[in-house]
Amino acid sequence: MKKLIVATALALTLGMGAAQAEGDATAGAKVYKKCKVCHALEPGKNKVGPSLHGIFGRAAGAADGFRFSKAMKGSGITWDEETIAAYLKDPRGYIPKNKMAFPGLKKQADVDNIIAYLKQETM
Repeated sequence: MKKLIVATALALTLGMGAAQAEGDATAGAKVYKKCKVCHALEPGKNKVGPSLHGIFGRAAGAADGFRFSKAMKGSGITWDEETIAAYLKDPRGYIPKNKMAFPGLKKQADVDNIIAYLKQETM
């Protein structure tokens, strides 16, 4: 029984390591101001960048009506909290040769906050 408890505790601890920190959607709305020049939250409304509506669970390079780079379409990425966070920190490093000119968010709090905001506004 003791081994089972230890194994369960270890599995829970390891599983929690992959979870993103909770962000603040209100603060994320302020961070989104950097994004809204190129991205809309409304479905099907593409700008310089694709609409972010429905981004969670969507394959990279798969938004309807937007012309993506070969790098984005061929990345094999499905957008979730982890992949969006990595991309927002370093877009060119995470998916080399993608078209997004944004240099990335340097503060982890900004990343966490914008993910909270996107979850609230795009799902």
